[in-house]
Amino acid sequence: MRSSIDRLTALDQLMLRASKVWPQEIGALALLDGTDLLDPDGRFQIELVREAVGSRLYLVSRFRQVVFVPRRGLGGPLWADAPSFDLSEHVRVLPLPAGSGEADLLVATERLRSKRLDPSRPLWELWFLTGLPNNQIGLFVRLHHAIADGMAAMTTVATLLNPDPDAPTTPAHPWTPTRPPPTGALLADNLLRHLQRLTGAFSTLARPRSTLRRLRAAWPAIRELVGEAPAPATSLDRMVGPGRTLALIRTTLDQVKQAGHAYGATVNDVLLAAVAGGLHRLLVSRRESVGGLELRVSVPVGAPGGARNAGGSTPMVLPVPVGEADPADRLARVVAITREAKAGRDRGYRGLLASPLVPLGLLRMGIRWLRRHGGSRVNLYVTNVPGPPRPLWLLGAPLRTAVPIAPLVAGVPLAVAALSYAGDLVISFQVDDAVADLDLLAAGAADELDGLIDGAIACSPW
Repeated sequence: MRSSIDRLTALDQLMLRASKVWPQEIGALALLDGTDLLDPDGRFQIELVREAVGSRLYLVSRFRQVVFVPRRGLGGPLWADAPSFDLSEHVRVLPLPAGSGEADLLVATERLRSKRLDPSRPLWELWFLTGLPNNQIGLFVRLHHAIADGMAAMTTVATLLNPDPDAPTTPAHPWTPTRPPPTGALLADNLLRHLQRLTGAFSTLARPRSTLRRLRAAWPAIRELVGEAPAPATSLDRMVGPGRTLALIRTTLDQVKQAGHAYGATVNDVLLAAVAGGLHRLLVSRRESVGGLELRVSVPVGAPGGARNAGGSTPMVLPVPVGEADPADRLARVVAITREAKAGRDRGYRGLLASPLVPLGLLRMGIRWLRRHGGSRVNLYVTNVPGPPRPLWLLGAPLRTAVPIAPLVAGVPLAVAALSYAGDLVISFQVDDAVADLDLLAAGAADELDGLIDGAIACSPW
């Protein structure tokens, strides 16, 4: 029997708790051709934009919901309709000085990101940044990781846009907030869930052979969570502070696929190799020894679409050969590592998090452990998010490019995110703002990527 009460998952609760220390917000920065979004006097038509966004909110129910915490004894937090909803608090404008460029846009985005989302409101915002040349409009989208992971977030945001440039704006669907479930319903739901967990625990213990097989299959995941020794130390290591710096590199998805095909690699493999190449250059410039160095990277893997109700994405930890000097050899090593990891391990995090034998209190202990030890089981995060393959529009304004923005947590000072959109691929490098030589890292990764692409073209028979 499935309850209609939409409780937060254990992983969602973990991220909400973590966000009190390290913001768990994901997002994207996009550029729109804003010619059709400006009035004859050049002013941004925010009310028309709000009307267009509001007309599609019925497709994303979570955007009108907040986290409701019942009193003790009535179960864990749940998603409930916000008592009131004002779209102007979520779709806003930030004017930049006329003639602002990409660097100014990134600084403004960081300023917006540094302000926490108000937990009394639905946990998302759209910011339109004006003042860019050639009638461009920046669009900064941010939402809490508890709403969706990277892949689901991109799908969610795309829902607010339109694949048809000439699609008319329809009137917003009427919306009346539903009151949170009454005390009796919450109590009954909580008792039912406790009973189901208890039954599940007894069922698990009653099948020791099956349980042992599951634990054996999930052992690599368990070892990654708690059993690995600390990641190799580098000069990047530090507890993450509040500030962030962002650098970007751009290419096309077809070129990366071509490079991957030439070396028997996936797009993810090429991305990991490029990042490793950038780290090689950065650490060598800092006069650090990189001979034989393999840094540990956390990469998400998960259900198609990444929706939370389908299980969402979960991390897999891989070593990447930063010490390898030759780009082709580095990529070959990455391919071997990822193939071995995929073949030899069950991604058991989702099962572990949902297991009746793993109470939420144990997950909360993980947050305290991260605060004490700095999350030092990995050196960096890398994620690749497949975005819409075809262009999107907002009120006839085409979305030209999209940049992913990933969160940083604890003692993991570097997050790399790739996002494909309409054939383009943008890779963002986000670090704690204490890292002064981010541009060197990004340039090294770009050169590594260009070398792999050029090598693939040279090997192509066409």
